Amino acid sequence: MPAAAPATDPSADPAADQVPASPAALADLLDAAGYLADPGLATACFLALRMGRPLFLEGEAGVGKTELAKTLARVLGAPLIRLQCHEGLDASRALYDWDFPRQLLHLRAAEAAGERDVARLEGELYDRRFLLARPLLRALETSPSVLLVDEVDRADDEFEAFLLEVLSDFTITVPELGTIRAERPPAVVVTSNRTREVHDALKRRCLYHWLDHPTFDREVAVIRRRLPAATERLAGRVARAAQRLREADLLKPPGVAESLDWTEALLALGARDLDPDTAALTLGAVLKYREDQRRVVADGLAALLDGG
Repeated sequence: MPAAAPATDPSADPAADQVPASPAALADLLDAAGYLADPGLATACFLALRMGRPLFLEGEAGVGKTELAKTLARVLGAPLIRLQCHEGLDASRALYDWDFPRQLLHLRAAEAAGERDVARLEGELYDRRFLLARPLLRALETSPSVLLVDEVDRADDEFEAFLLEVLSDFTITVPELGTIRAERPPAVVVTSNRTREVHDALKRRCLYHWLDHPTFDREVAVIRRRLPAATERLAGRVARAAQRLREADLLKPPGVAESLDWTEALLALGARDLDPDTAALTLGAVLKYREDQRRVVADGLAALLDGG
């Protein structure tokens, strides 16, 4: 998905023969796979596929950024390759590494067999069979594929610069083997929870979309789509409570993921409605900080559920 590749060049498209004909068609496919995308998100995703550009999704945790990549992989019939970013992530963990234990075993076996050709042994040690492909290299070697670079804001600036280089031309140079180029660039989804600002240079390589919390009606639809056993009333009560919790001054407001967890917990208990007593027993499914739970209980669960 190089930024310089023309949109009309089929070779620049990660899955030119699989991209739906329109944003609406893509939204329908995502819907059929269990993901409800609004027109803005469906359009951004469609354009990223059609133009061969990474899609940069930013938003609060739990709004469905990672789930979109998973569903997109199912829609395209391509494997999902996930790179989970974290502090201290470096190229050897994201790109490739050499399998030193296997290299050592090979060296000992060769010596036991009486091999004395040092140059030949050295060449064999850096054969492709001893190369451990990490997510970025696997994505380049797998065609088609969907590459998810998850929570890039958690990685260091140095890794962000390295990622920018890889996403620019989708080639990787292994000094011992040469240059490895993607036969067909993967579809790329980059996510950020905005714990820090991501550099403009990386964003310029991508199409950007801010993924917000859903409206009440959409959240009810998402809950019922993912958890068909939930009644309209139960889904509505959970969605209404989640919407109100997001308006409160909490350390970690719930996302759609927490709404789904809460509904699933209620269903596991056989609940057909959400009342203050049941809410108190299941708060751990929706609020993951003790301070948030104490504050909500102190404010009154009845008020939270009133009119839901």
